Amino acid sequence: MLGLERRQRIMEKIRLDRKVYVSDLAQTFKVTEETIRRDLEKLEGQDLLRRSYGGAVITESTSEDLSYKHRSAINSESKLAIAEKAARLIQDGDTIMMDSSTTCQALLQRLKGQKDVTVITNSIRLMNDFMGSGFKMICTGGTMRESSCALTGTIASQTLEKYYVDFTFISCKGIDREKGIMESNDSEGRIKSVMIRQARKAVLLIDHSKFDRTAFVKCDDFSHIDTLVTDEKPSSEWQSYLADNHINLIF
Repeated sequence: MLGLERRQRIMEKIRLDRKVYVSDLAQTFKVTEETIRRDLEKLEGQDLLRRSYGGAVITESTSEDLSYKHRSAINSESKLAIAEKAARLIQDGDTIMMDSSTTCQALLQRLKGQKDVTVITNSIRLMNDFMGSGFKMICTGGTMRESSCALTGTIASQTLEKYYVDFTFISCKGIDREKGIMESNDSEGRIKSVMIRQARKAVLLIDHSKFDRTAFVKCDDFSHIDTLVTDEKPSSEWQSYLADNHINLIF
């Protein structure tokens, strides 16, 4: 296993467990403890975790805005799997809205080759990365949040409200059956909520680590979601909840 892949899997584990131990990781990946310590040192240098005696802990809080680079390094394999499944929903000629999530970036990458697709987004990164890709790209404008490269505020909302699309694709920081769909900050949460209401079908893209997770602010209810795409089979409680709320589950 390459070091990059091992470090990605370490980040997946620490996102789930909130902490990791050097000895356990060494046994899991069948490498020396010194190798794991070097991995943790590199991840700490990227501000992805904080080393502690015998292991490391995650530095994130419910209200912390992770940088785009930080989010790109987390659960990358899961995001690719989700993108592969979500891409099957899109047909040539569809119009879509996308938030500034790294999962949406993976999805748009997967959609290359689709014909006459219009993408409306509040993401500076998507506008830059897919310049010349063949998509018709529409930017919301607005006030940029540097950490996520997302445009928010009144201008962004007003732009979105002018359009009605086939699909909206969003991700979020956490979901809870009682609390709903949650985000780390109110400004991006409001944009996601507007996007949901402007679409014929609203699709939530989340990996397994987001289930039963509380974040700082509620951005919407599940009653406005049509489809949830994830990378692993959710618990039976979640499956029942989604079925009762008439939400199509793809995993």
